[in-house]
Amino acid sequence: MWIYERKLEYPVRVSGPNPKLAKVIITQYGGPDGELAASLRYLTQRYSMPTSQAKGLLTDIGTEELAHMEIVASLVYNLVKDAPIAQIKAAGLDGYYADHDRAVYFVNGDGVPWTASYIQSKGDPIADLHEDMAAEEKARATYEHLINLSDDPGVTDVLRFLREREVVHFQRFGEMLDILQDKMGRRTTF
Repeated sequence: MWIYERKLEYPVRVSGPNPKLAKVIITQYGGPDGELAASLRYLTQRYSMPTSQAKGLLTDIGTEELAHMEIVASLVYNLVKDAPIAQIKAAGLDGYYADHDRAVYFVNGDGVPWTASYIQSKGDPIADLHEDMAAEEKARATYEHLINLSDDPGVTDVLRFLREREVVHFQRFGEMLDILQDKMGRRTTF
């Protein structure tokens, strides 16, 4: 179904070990507004979409979110792989290290594991697209917060790329929402 290229969608460059930065970035891997939640949400919701165009959009964005997971995982791993234990402890990652060493695991910035309650699949295309637009906005806001926390120019560059993709996804979901509201006669006015 997919063609996999052995390269990241966007190159990851870090200046050096920075477990403190990795600790906050990991939320976009396994946190409530992260890439795992987004990919699973969209790849699940596609089944109840009423048109092939809507199914295709959710498949396209869902698979792109998988690529973003790979980028975030690369960021986190590269920020911790060469970090000395003292730096890992100083960043407050000693509990994470005890459980996972330097492996990447689906947790938020506080170390809370990912849960399926982060996602929703209502079966109503209009409700699901509203959910998707909100998810993209929350992810965009999280990337903006991470950009503010980043002290590594290479990491900041990657975070900006990911933030911009969230904006594009929001726009594409909005376009599809307009199409489906017209098709289904469910235009909402307030």
